[in-house]
Amino acid sequence: MRLLTSAAACSLAATLAAIHPAAAQQVPASISAQDVPAVSRQLVDGLNRYQNIRLASFQDWSPDGRGLLILTRFAETNQVHRVAAPLADREQVTFLRERVGETRARPGTRQLLYSTDEGGAENFQLSLLDLGSGEGVRVTDGHSRNVSPRWSRSGRWLAWSSNARNGKDIDLWVADAATPASARLLKEVSGEWIVAEWSPDDKTVAAVEYLSANESYVHLVDVATGATRDLTPRRAAGAEPVFYGNVRFARDGRSLYWTTDAGSEFHRLCRFDPQAGTSKVLTTGISWDVEDFELSDDGRILAFSTNEDGLSHLHFLETETERELPAPKLPAAEIGRMGFRPGSKELGFTMTSASIPSDTYSYDVTNKTLTRWTRSETGGLDPTGFPEPELIHFKSFDGRPIPAFLYKPGGKFHAPFPVVINIHGGPEGQSRPGFLGRTAYLVRELGIAIVYPNVRGSTGYGKTYLKLDNGMKREDSVADIGALLDWIKTRPELDASRIAVTGGSYGGYMTLATMTHYSDRLRCGMETVGISNFLSFLKNTQDYRRDLRRAEYGDERDPAMREFLERASPLTSVRKIARPLLVAAGQNDPRVPVTESEQIVTAVRGNGIPVWYILGKNEGHGFQKRNNQDYLQAAQVLFLQRFLLAEKP
Repeated sequence: MRLLTSAAACSLAATLAAIHPAAAQQVPASISAQDVPAVSRQLVDGLNRYQNIRLASFQDWSPDGRGLLILTRFAETNQVHRVAAPLADREQVTFLRERVGETRARPGTRQLLYSTDEGGAENFQLSLLDLGSGEGVRVTDGHSRNVSPRWSRSGRWLAWSSNARNGKDIDLWVADAATPASARLLKEVSGEWIVAEWSPDDKTVAAVEYLSANESYVHLVDVATGATRDLTPRRAAGAEPVFYGNVRFARDGRSLYWTTDAGSEFHRLCRFDPQAGTSKVLTTGISWDVEDFELSDDGRILAFSTNEDGLSHLHFLETETERELPAPKLPAAEIGRMGFRPGSKELGFTMTSASIPSDTYSYDVTNKTLTRWTRSETGGLDPTGFPEPELIHFKSFDGRPIPAFLYKPGGKFHAPFPVVINIHGGPEGQSRPGFLGRTAYLVRELGIAIVYPNVRGSTGYGKTYLKLDNGMKREDSVADIGALLDWIKTRPELDASRIAVTGGSYGGYMTLATMTHYSDRLRCGMETVGISNFLSFLKNTQDYRRDLRRAEYGDERDPAMREFLERASPLTSVRKIARPLLVAAGQNDPRVPVTESEQIVTAVRGNGIPVWYILGKNEGHGFQKRNNQDYLQAAQVLFLQRFLLAEKP
């Protein structure tokens, strides 16, 4: 048998695609697809531009003193790139098969630290890379979960959090960067402690003990002895929990800055004096969450961002006088990770808006200059033509207003528009009015309106709102979606007879729960890595996550709570799901095990309902690899075309 050359094979494939367009899109070898029809070449080609939208996120300033470090993707996964000057070419620094996550430059050197995992399993490993020689060395053990790496101010020491000891508890670890094999257990804990920052003298690590989105504590750990000092009091029985977020040392080491909701509905920025045990609120005039903050190298300028109804606002504070300084006028946007350039008052950050893909910027406080560093490609599409969201509020069953963002099609489509309700994960998450990216295909090319609700339990609206879905209140958030369905009926430009629901992770649970409660008001549903049964989920999720999830969903070891969780699980009411369903899962998911997807697929098929099932063999909690993402999106669009856009179900 004569083998075809690669050129001849490509020519033959192109000919066959022209003759049989429905068979042109091949299922990737990394995907298992059950009952998913072939995707046509026409659909693949139509999605191509949207799938070639790139994003760039700020990570740190380059350790060589020139430019900054970003994460972006040109092939299958996100990798570290260096940008030497504003809008200069992106120079790739890491070349790994798997995605690269958090990246931090090592002070005073030409080295950087990065994290990566294998197949989406989230057992992140930390590696040190020399930018000069290109040589790298792994710091961690190769199989445990290692997160929140932080360099000491001198750059000699590295601290991080890891479950290497027993696979369950997240302890504190430390290593001398000159000899990565020196890694040792600094503090053995019960639960999860996250490294926040080093003291200026390299002698102490500040750590946050995380119990839930409502409760945490701050500690100081002596690096030489492991002795611990508790800075925040334990909650008394029956008392309101308090949350402490980001923690930073003042440059003189005598005080700390942190965010907390102590005495407030929202997270406020405070300065804490450990000697006196007193705290001073620095943002008394802001009735929204302070999300993130950073100190300039000399400690004189404090930059912080606030989340105001989903939109970010950037602020600068002079630490000595506590006087607010002028800030740049930014568009209605969301601000991501921030960091000051060493030895300067220039702040780097990520920003995205409805018309700006995630890109990197900097603001020089001294010169009052805003600079754009990256201009990510948008597949040849004009980003200014992407839809702008409308902030809406609809009343739920208890009269409470529920915020949401609505994206509507442009002029070439005529109302009423079919609707996709997209529910965020978490549950402690929040939908923000950012760039739709590849999802914009639904609005711009198919004429679908998308609603992103922030149901009760979402972050960003105060701690009372955050706790409204805890424990046995879980299905109140599902009732919020019922109220949204009622609201859609009142909007003449929206077609209440053609509604789909979708979501990932907790949003996947919400999708399934909505389909058990309101199937008669939906056309179809699509869920990714969703919980189908709380009891099996809590049994099978990774050990290091179980207690954290019990704090949110309830403790299944309590008989009354166990009975409620079983009753509230979609699998229990699966016979009520009467509409087509698409399920996507990752084989290596450590959070929501693949068994959650397998059991709902089997059960819904038992109802005689069409179910499309897509499994990423090399994915975890969501699809990260470009090839897999592209196939999943094509299948989802085909699913919506068949089951949502048709005039009759």
